[in-house]
Amino acid sequence: MKEEKVILVNENDEQIGLMPKMEAHEKAVLHRAFSVFVMNDKGETMLQQRAGHKYHSPLLWTNTCCSHQREGENNIVAGKRRLQEEMGFVTELTELCSFIYKAPFDNGLTEHELDHVMIGDYNKAPVINTDEVADWKWMKPIDIKEDIAKNPGEYTAWFKIIFEKFYEHLTKNLS
Repeated sequence: MKEEKVILVNENDEQIGLMPKMEAHEKAVLHRAFSVFVMNDKGETMLQQRAGHKYHSPLLWTNTCCSHQREGENNIVAGKRRLQEEMGFVTELTELCSFIYKAPFDNGLTEHELDHVMIGDYNKAPVINTDEVADWKWMKPIDIKEDIAKNPGEYTAWFKIIFEKFYEHLTKNLS
């Protein structure tokens, strides 16, 4: 199987090239990515636990899905594609914003991403792809916040960054 390439970008999200995904993570090169948060009518966030064989952050809890855009693919299309591939459903997505983060891992790889954050609504159970996802659950944002404080090592680096940044947005419509 041909290795997936990521889109290299500058700080203005302008494409400057392509690079194999592993090489980009080995060299900590800034590249485009996205993170999807799916909420239900109860104000809960759908979390996924990454599959145990993932090359970084295995079995850690994270947002509903995340990945990298393909060349020529816009953020919403990429988010819907990956939501279907990982969680077995598609829903309408709205892009909230983007930000840059850098997170080194114990295995020598580094995520250095310009991450586009998207949100969507869904009320059913997903049909997870077990090659990508070990488990899933719904959690209220306040419970996620408390669990991250107690068990930070059980969550992905990027999820903790995004969750802290967008906590107010995730809770604004809750009573």
